[in-house]
Amino acid sequence: MVRLKKADGKNVWDILKLEIKDSQRGFVAKNETSIIQAWIADHANGTALPFGIYDDELLVGFLMIGFDKDDYWVDAPAIASNNYNLWRFMIGKEFQNRGYGKQAVEKALAYIRTFPCGKAKYCWLSYEPENAAARHLYASFGFKETGDKDGEEIIAVLEL
Repeated sequence: MVRLKKADGKNVWDILKLEIKDSQRGFVAKNETSIIQAWIADHANGTALPFGIYDDELLVGFLMIGFDKDDYWVDAPAIASNNYNLWRFMIGKEFQNRGYGKQAVEKALAYIRTFPCGKAKYCWLSYEPENAAARHLYASFGFKETGDKDGEEIIAVLEL
């Protein structure tokens, strides 16, 4: 059974060891980068909630939820204000194509809908235009592309 467990001093080292396929390197930030960005956001009036994705006790992936924006985010898209975002998401290369991704997004959205950081109207995310797998996965949950971009990434939004 897939579950999310907050990143902490015990599991963060295993999260940092997770790897993606070489073909996905242009689509997914390194987990080290995400953990650093989480710390920065949390210390600059932002919110980052990093989680390990588990199948029972087996770590299979990582995701990070953000809320609003922090003081250092230059050129944040308008949708970021007072909304949640699925900021980072990856399944380890040896665990892909087993349904973990879909289950993890389902769990993340259920968690977001508890409004842990306050009420919001939307959850948003962004992905590289060439990432057809991400586009398909997120569309299956009802995310709709807005035509806006975060840098070069396509923004998609889901009304909560």
